[in-house]
Amino acid sequence: MAKVLVLYYSSYGHIEQMADAIAEGVRTGGAEVDIRRVAETAPAEVVEAAHFKTDTAHPLIESPDALATYDAIIVGAPTRYGRMPAQMASFWDTTGGLWFQGKLIGKVGGAFTSTASQHGGQETTLFSIITNLLHHGMTIVGLDYGFQGQMGVDEVKGGTPYGASTLADGDGSRQPSAVELDGARYQGKRIAETAVKLFG
Repeated sequence: MAKVLVLYYSSYGHIEQMADAIAEGVRTGGAEVDIRRVAETAPAEVVEAAHFKTDTAHPLIESPDALATYDAIIVGAPTRYGRMPAQMASFWDTTGGLWFQGKLIGKVGGAFTSTASQHGGQETTLFSIITNLLHHGMTIVGLDYGFQGQMGVDEVKGGTPYGASTLADGDGSRQPSAVELDGARYQGKRIAETAVKLFG
């Protein structure tokens, strides 16, 4: 059975919810899935003052070397000024050894994100994640237009061909919608199906 990792960083729980939905999709796509998060690197006083969500059921990723044990890796992170946050970037900065050895070449990859607003940098953040995966030689699977939920302007919603996404509003009060969670499930399923074809 193909083995998939959902690796995320979440400040307020939006990406955590999307990670759970991605994992649901992976399971329906016929693959095994683990959910892991990267470590919080912000100072404790910042975490407390900003009211970051610190309680989660998902364990930390053991080490960068763990990535090599998966057939597919789906990375989720919120945006910080149109790019992935330092917490996730710092983790990928420790994967040079894997890159040097070509340990992730040919694996399947994908990305998902959250922004405060509709124009808060979803696509550039997704590309900042995808760029790392491409440099590692991974094959990227986005949120294709087989998921029609991302179409239309009947409601405010995330969703891009580069990956599933959600909107949190400036104060974090908006939670992922049913459509956005469905998009995450769809992308997870497509990535699992691709991994199964390649590695199953």
